[in-house]
Amino acid sequence: MTDTPDPPAQIVFVLLPRFNMMSLLSLLEPLRIANYLSTDPLYEHSYVSAEGGSVTASNGMSVESAALPDKLSRDDLVLVLGSWGAEHYADARLIGWLRRQERAGQRLCAVEMASYVFARAGLLGGRRATTHWAYLPGFQELFPDVLAAEQLYTIDGRILTCAGSTAGLDLMLHLIQQDHGDALVAEIADNIIHHPVRPEAAPQRQTHGLGLDKLPNAVSAAVKLMDANISEPLPVPQIASQVGISQRQLERQFHRAMGCSVVQFGLILRLQHARVLLISTDLGVREIAAASGFNSLSHFAYAFRNCFGRRPSEYRQAWPEQNETPSWPGTLSKYLETLRINQRMRDDKSVT
Repeated sequence: MTDTPDPPAQIVFVLLPRFNMMSLLSLLEPLRIANYLSTDPLYEHSYVSAEGGSVTASNGMSVESAALPDKLSRDDLVLVLGSWGAEHYADARLIGWLRRQERAGQRLCAVEMASYVFARAGLLGGRRATTHWAYLPGFQELFPDVLAAEQLYTIDGRILTCAGSTAGLDLMLHLIQQDHGDALVAEIADNIIHHPVRPEAAPQRQTHGLGLDKLPNAVSAAVKLMDANISEPLPVPQIASQVGISQRQLERQFHRAMGCSVVQFGLILRLQHARVLLISTDLGVREIAAASGFNSLSHFAYAFRNCFGRRPSEYRQAWPEQNETPSWPGTLSKYLETLRINQRMRDDKSVT
């Protein structure tokens, strides 16, 4: 007599307009490979949305979806995928549906920008949560009661969050490991050529746009300190002291690794923080300047335009709803390259 296999676990993907296709595939492929490697199917999935019908991803591809289901099994996993525009998404049907699922004890996961939707639905208050690092500053400003952290994913009881993109691989491999053990996960990781499988608290960023070489320890520690003190920037001597080297050594290492000074790098970090707040919050420009460590509104406006080529008020409209493919002009690496070019020009003038 043979044992009857357990029915496949149900995975429900809730798609928001402009969802990230890479996030969907990163979550989906480990499930497909798990079925491929198993005698009986382990997982089944479905696509739903608040609107129903075709949902277009940020890359222009579309997925057909059903309406939000009235009932789910408590063992089902619901993953809500949101990207561009989800920071303002507030469909009452979806928010009400999520609240009902949470009250029923359903397992729910917000992927990438869908963390904004979970927070609006009241699902993240007092919980650990994450979202994509580029939007984390705006998320923290809007929802100070959420214990936000820049990491790949979080699991807080039956509420999960995921940073999106390839972090979906690590989250899904972790969940499969809980269901079916290490051996299956090792084979899946081999099949998708994903090594190592990263833990929950692994950081989202490694290079800060500075190329693929590993930063010196002192520079990396200094960057983390500056990133953690955006609104009240630390003076360079204090940063050097906390890192454990002299100010002169820190500046020398920064110039070698970054091509700029500690102060210049701190400025671009604060400007990057400001532009996230401009797009993802309703804070006034003056409030954003203060939250980004600028004592003077005029200094903020000048530095912002010098870096991104437009005024802060203009940048607020950088991703209008009618744009199919929003842009993110002004990368960290481009700004640092500009600093290097300007420095070389100053050096050449001093020689002549």
